[in-house]
Amino acid sequence: MQLMAILPQNMRVAMLIGAAILPGAAQAQTTVITADKMVDVLSGKTVDFPAVFVGADGRITSIADARTVKWGSDVTHINMAGKTILPGLIDMHVHLDGPADIGGYRGLEFTDSFWGMTAVGAAQAMLKAGFTTVRNVGSDNRNDIGLKQAIQNGYATGPRIVPAGYALGATGGHCDSTFLPPSLEKSGKEEGIADSEDELRYQVRRQRKYGAEVIKVCATGGVFSRNTEPGQQQLSERELRVIADEAHQWGLRVAAHAHGADGIKAAIKGGIDTIEHASLVDDEGIKLATARVRPVWFSMDVYNTDYTQSEGAKNGVLEDNLRKDREVAQIQRDNFRKAHKAGVRMVFGSDAGVMPHGLVGGQFKIMVQYGMTPMEAIQAATRNAAQALDREKDVGAIAVGRFADIIAVDGDPLADVRELESVDAVIKGGKLVP
Repeated sequence: MQLMAILPQNMRVAMLIGAAILPGAAQAQTTVITADKMVDVLSGKTVDFPAVFVGADGRITSIADARTVKWGSDVTHINMAGKTILPGLIDMHVHLDGPADIGGYRGLEFTDSFWGMTAVGAAQAMLKAGFTTVRNVGSDNRNDIGLKQAIQNGYATGPRIVPAGYALGATGGHCDSTFLPPSLEKSGKEEGIADSEDELRYQVRRQRKYGAEVIKVCATGGVFSRNTEPGQQQLSERELRVIADEAHQWGLRVAAHAHGADGIKAAIKGGIDTIEHASLVDDEGIKLATARVRPVWFSMDVYNTDYTQSEGAKNGVLEDNLRKDREVAQIQRDNFRKAHKAGVRMVFGSDAGVMPHGLVGGQFKIMVQYGMTPMEAIQAATRNAAQALDREKDVGAIAVGRFADIIAVDGDPLADVRELESVDAVIKGGKLVP
């Protein structure tokens, strides 16, 4: 009290106010979420009767036993009785501005701004499917960055978006425009296209300047581009290293589209963080992925072929693209099993946009069919994905300090992972999604 007596009045008032607030700190817990069970992806165990307390900022403040803890009437209660709750899911490879039912040259029927408009509905579909965070790996017109801003400011509903802006690639490669004749092409290169190390370095800086939070690069040819083959390497190891080094300097991570074995190995050696598709990876590539000191993750879209082969022709996808899709599909699934068995770090990546965004939960059953346990598949879409994004403080687990992004299902997803194909409730930032 002697100290208080000699302090200026304004400081004494501030300290007294602080002392009055501290005992009531629990008042910051404005919401509590309860359920019968909770999947703890960090421990790999199930917790009975969780009570997850959420502060006004949407982050988890504490987790207790709902059978013993008490809360006041001023706390909002989200009651998930009879359900199992899990962390909100993370899809590491989506294209929100790509409707799955428009393929090939049918895209020319629509004006440029059409694609950004469709992204709004795609984002809503993914959120309702339980994906509270997505990484959008490339979009025209920076549609993913605009949509992220619209969601953050309350103009649209959707998941947390980690945007890439324009994807980087070589002239004539998978990330370039390859469907039109020269007379209909824009003058100069497409945004993101580069043919020297300096140009690639500039493109990394340019995408970041305008809002990219991850850099996407096409290291090999692709399935749904024209005049490229999936196994064809299109950027050198040195070029990929320039991209990775530049991005890492700015605090960004890099995702490399890479189907072919040589491109995969070049990307791993070049310091790329996630390998997208990894369809034709060979034993050497798998060994490189498990041995590299800086973590590298495989994001393998092992489900979407079911849709593209059944619906692609009707949607306008060209036969040459469907041919490549058929040739790669089973090899990719077999290599998924091989990579997982060898201990390669894996994340969930669906390539939503190639198939409808609301159906991506169907990939879990394929991941389990090809070697993962249900817990491992769930961890790929939660804990692992958060690590690969470098966002473990924010998402990927139901844990103190992270956002209260939570989903609920009726059954036990560890007994039947297909429970995740039909999510019963979605909570984002402590608020129930209508």
